[in-house]
Amino acid sequence: MARSLNQIEAIREALDQALATDPRVLVFGEDVGRMGGVFRATEGLQAKHGEDRVFDTPLAESAIVGTAIGLAIGGLRPVAEIQFAGFLYPALDQILSHLGRWRHRSRGRFGLPVVIRAPYGGGVKSPEQHSDSPEAILAHTPGVKVVIPASPERAKGLLLAAIEDPDPVFFLEPIKLYRRVRVPVPEEPYTLPLGRARVVREGNDATAVAYGGMVEVTLEAAETLASEGVSVEVLDLETLVPLDTEALRESVEKTGRVVIVHEAMRTAGFGAEIAARIAEVALDVLEAPPVRVAGYDAPYPPFTMLEDHYRPIPERVKAALRYVLEY
Repeated sequence: MARSLNQIEAIREALDQALATDPRVLVFGEDVGRMGGVFRATEGLQAKHGEDRVFDTPLAESAIVGTAIGLAIGGLRPVAEIQFAGFLYPALDQILSHLGRWRHRSRGRFGLPVVIRAPYGGGVKSPEQHSDSPEAILAHTPGVKVVIPASPERAKGLLLAAIEDPDPVFFLEPIKLYRRVRVPVPEEPYTLPLGRARVVREGNDATAVAYGGMVEVTLEAAETLASEGVSVEVLDLETLVPLDTEALRESVEKTGRVVIVHEAMRTAGFGAEIAARIAEVALDVLEAPPVRVAGYDAPYPPFTMLEDHYRPIPERVKAALRYVLEY
């Protein structure tokens, strides 16, 4: 049976079901227990599953990630919440030096089943660092997976798959989409495969690649161009690491043109990796150079209307698509 849930509700249901079915699962982070998290993603879970399964931590991101590593080494399956993805920076030592290296250090004998959830991205006029998109930093960390859902039904299945995964997974949740829409989500537990992109709109003239909060922006641009007779295929990556290079190749071979959309800063953003992969597997079919639509090479502007200029909007995506179509 499916009910209509928003993304927060779908994430909460996934955590609830994981806690109920696997006694090794623990959920913790700043304010996730009694308060239910700053966005209420864990609301009611401590009352239902107990303070030993869902608990608050000090405001210390390095300690949160370090605790998760230790618990996973001890045989548990921790799901740690970082209150905003921009708060991950104090934990980079734990992430870069330890989290992704455990399987390598053990010569492949042991995994580290840690999930680190974090809201990311802009669109709600948050304070400084609350709207950062650090996915490229995380993707550059060997040994971890990076998953970014774009809808409630995908969020539930991908999160349950991440919790079951034997290796560390960063699960980034677009703040803008938390309560944006309600869609049917199956009530029973289910998983969706990590490392596989999905075509959310079929098209033949150009490919638009996006993930997370940029999927809806890209779809809006594609729908507008459709009224002008332009057929844009929209590819939602869902998982950045491992990246579905085959899906990129198949789409670009069909269209010959590609625009890549993300809200992190442009220089060394994950769009550069996507463009490089496309060049490696489909350079001979490209009719135009890949174009990136991204945030600017500056800190995300806090509180102000400037974020409407920093964060990609459908008009910028349409302009990029028109450029590759006219090249």
